[in-house]
Amino acid sequence: MGCMAGVLRKPWDLPFIARPEEVAALRRVMRLHLGLWGLYDVIDDAQLCVSELVANVITHVGAGTPATLAVSMSDTRLRIEVHDPDARALPVLVAAGAGSEAGRGIALIDAVAVQWGVQLTPEKKVTWCELATGLSSADGPCGGPRVTRVEALLIEYPGGGASLAQSATGGVLAVVAAEHAAVDLIADVLHWLRAHGCDADTALDRAQTHFEAEISESEGNSK
Repeated sequence: MGCMAGVLRKPWDLPFIARPEEVAALRRVMRLHLGLWGLYDVIDDAQLCVSELVANVITHVGAGTPATLAVSMSDTRLRIEVHDPDARALPVLVAAGAGSEAGRGIALIDAVAVQWGVQLTPEKKVTWCELATGLSSADGPCGGPRVTRVEALLIEYPGGGASLAQSATGGVLAVVAAEHAAVDLIADVLHWLRAHGCDADTALDRAQTHFEAEISESEGNSK
């Protein structure tokens, strides 16, 4: 999935039964989906929120309650919801004491989320939270500051700006055009290195080594 073309982050939901043994499975599902979305930096916080939202249902509504985990993008934020059928047991933020177990779950969510809340309907309760992702748009490219810097270069590169704009709207041909612009930019950098007496192959090897090390570290941090 090409980051330059954007990532289509479609909402998804997963029904489950609120039991302690389900929490680990829900955390794995969250990690898998956020990895596919390229949102490695928020995986840990998202898994924490899932754990605490589900624990809240188990504790205050009851183990065995049918519930649903729903995940979507709210503009550039990651939105996590847990739906349950009891509109009476409302979660609240409690200033829990050092020895208190009650109130810690929502306090943890409050610490990592941009915002959280509860929505009530006649049939159910939705407890939700939103996490900052650092994306420029809901379907924006992943990769952090390095990707942002390259896109800034490509916008100024001959043919790159148009290709980048087209790739953002989707389509295989547009993505291929944007990739060609990026390859041309890399080739020009290699010409520049050669013109200044540098070994282009050595530079490529070093860049590949740096790239693989950073990807490995990023994937390791997400586990």
